Formats: sequence, structure tokens, C-alpha cells
Amino acid sequence: MTTSVTPSSHAPGRSRASRAFLRDLDRPAEVFGNLGPNWYASIMGTGIVANAAAVVPLHVTGMRVFGTVVWVLASALLVALTAAWAVHWFWHPQVARGHAHNPVMGHFWGAPAMALMTVGAGTLSLGRDWIGLTAAVRVDAVLWTGGTLLGLVTAVWIPFLAMTEHEVREDSAFGGWLMPVVPPMVSAATGAALVPHAPAGQERLTLLLACYAMFGISLFTSLVIITQVWSRLVRHKLGPAAMVPTLWIVLGPLGQSVTAANALGSVARLALPEPYARGAEVFGVVYGVPTWGFAMMWLLLAASLTLRTARRHLPFTLTWWSFTFPVGTCVTGTCALALRLGSDAFDGASAVLYVLLLTAWATVAVRTLRGSFRGTLFLAPAPAATR
Repeated sequence: MTTSVTPSSHAPGRSRASRAFLRDLDRPAEVFGNLGPNWYASIMGTGIVANAAAVVPLHVTGMRVFGTVVWVLASALLVALTAAWAVHWFWHPQVARGHAHNPVMGHFWGAPAMALMTVGAGTLSLGRDWIGLTAAVRVDAVLWTGGTLLGLVTAVWIPFLAMTEHEVREDSAFGGWLMPVVPPMVSAATGAALVPHAPAGQERLTLLLACYAMFGISLFTSLVIITQVWSRLVRHKLGPAAMVPTLWIVLGPLGQSVTAANALGSVARLALPEPYARGAEVFGVVYGVPTWGFAMMWLLLAASLTLRTARRHLPFTLTWWSFTFPVGTCVTGTCALALRLGSDAFDGASAVLYVLLLTAWATVAVRTLRGSFRGTLFLAPAPAATR
């Protein structure tokens, strides 16, 4: 398998190289010369910490305040990174356009869409305490619409490039293949919160049905890709260590689909007649519990493979953000099942998963800040790692 891997911040001589790199820049904007769409995963991972804090049943004083502060941080990151991305496109248009044609980086074009919707969802669930419900709905609607449109594009565009242009070998499948096809599932999950605010009648019904359609788009394509990832692991093993964290991305469509199925079921009665409204509620449980079970099995498998790799060497790269957002979707999915079923077991599981999410987020955020400050994460990609 051939992949471009962002260099480790602890590679020999990397600190000296980064200082030389920053000192030799002709223009400050050149620091963004290698800025890829994968950076938006940091916003996804930060935003899901905030969104999960709004629903997790942890009776801790200040939890909502904590979630709101993290949402503000995610919002600021979205603005700052988008501004940096604009600079990247202005100074390095060929590099920026070329990301989609890279067989690894191209798949991370799904991250910007999910970052938009994650921050939008936080605006409605947490930001409304600051800006009011009306403004929060408007902001969320804008971010959700932009993220949904971009996500629908990536769900077709990137697989099209993979089928017609990217060099794909038998051992090429990795968790990142899910990135461009998961955004419609995020649209389904976060769009459910907008259904009550849509005008009653055909507009509300159309929004609900669109969310269910996007649920299907992501679900079936994800099942195809997860099967390919499983097959690659069995036949060709783990591959480059830097790509191992992407195994956690599989949790994303699983946890988010459980969240979406139950969130849509909760608002179906506002648009669907009986018995379909009741059927939508039942579907959330009938689909959600078995899918949650598979997600937990995959979490244990991914954790075992990650620990096995870490004992040898697991270099820090931006793929470490795969430890955050996917786990966060499992938190929200577990919370949705707990609320639907009144289950203490799911309540407890959601709290454990949230602690895992917080630990992963704090670890990756600190490492990212350190790498950004030193300039190592802005260096040109290391030579391709070949398996």
C-alpha cells in the first residue's frame, strides 16, 4: 500500500528542520503550503466533544458550561482554518486542487463538510444560550445547508475519482475511504434537530425525507467500504503505522447512524402520519441496538490493533484525530438509545465512552498544538510509506 503520511513531530532532527523551514520562508503565507482538508478533522473532533457534553448523562457541575466553551473553541477553529484555507488556495492553487487527486488525501475532503455541520449542531444545542434560539436556528441552518451540499458532492466526487483516476491496489483500502461518504449521515443526524423549526407541511416533510434518504446514501456505501477494510486487514494486515488510527473512522458511520435513526424517529411524528411515525421510532431501536453492538466490537478491535502498533511505534500525525469524532458519535448514539429505552446500562456506557473521548481529545489536541507551534505539522509530507 502506498500512502503519503504526515511526518511525526518526534522524528530525528525534526525540530531543527522545522526551525529552518520557518526561518527560510519568503512569505508568511507559505506556512500554509501543505494545508490539506484533513485539518478540518480537528474541528470535527473538538465540536463533537461539545455536542456530546450537551447530551451525556454525567451529573457534573458545569458540564454545559464546559460544552459551550468547547463549542466556542470549535467555532473559532472553523473560522481560523477556513481563513488559512483561503490563503492556501490563493498562494498555492495547484497544491490545493491537487489534494482531491491524491489517493489518500482526497478522501479527507469529507472533513470540511462534517466540520461545518458539527459546529452548526453545537450552535443549536449550546450556542442558543448565548445568541438566542432564533439566531441559533439560522446559523445552524446555514452551516447545515453548506455542509450537506458539500457532503453530497464529496460522496459522489471522491468515489468517482477513486474509480476512474486514483491508483488503487488490493491492499489500498483504509478507514479514510469512509470520510467522503459519511457526511450525508451527519446531515441526517444533525438535520433532525432542524425538523421542528421547519415550516409545517411539505417543507418539514421534505426535510425529514431528505434526511432519511441521506441516511441510506451513507449507510449502504459505508457497509461496502467497511467490508473492504475488513478484507484488507485479514489479507494484508495493518500496513503503515501512521495509518492505523484511521481504523477508528469505522466507528463514525456506525455511531452516527444510531444517533440519526433515533433523532429522526423522535421528530417523525411532526411530519409523518401513522403508522409511519411510530414505525420510525421503533426503527431507531431495532436498528440502533444491533448496530451499537457491532460498533462496540469494532471499538475493542481497533483499540487492540492500535495498542499493538503503539508498543512498536505509533508516530503522531493528524490521523490521530480519528480517535475523537468517531468515538464522539458512539457517545451520542449511546445517549440516544439510553433516552429512548430508559436504560441505565446505556447511560453508564455513554459516560464511559465520553471519558474515553475526553482523554483522546485532550491528548491529540495537545500534540497538535505542539506540532503546530514547532511548525512540524506544516512541513511537506514525508516520502511515501510503502508496504
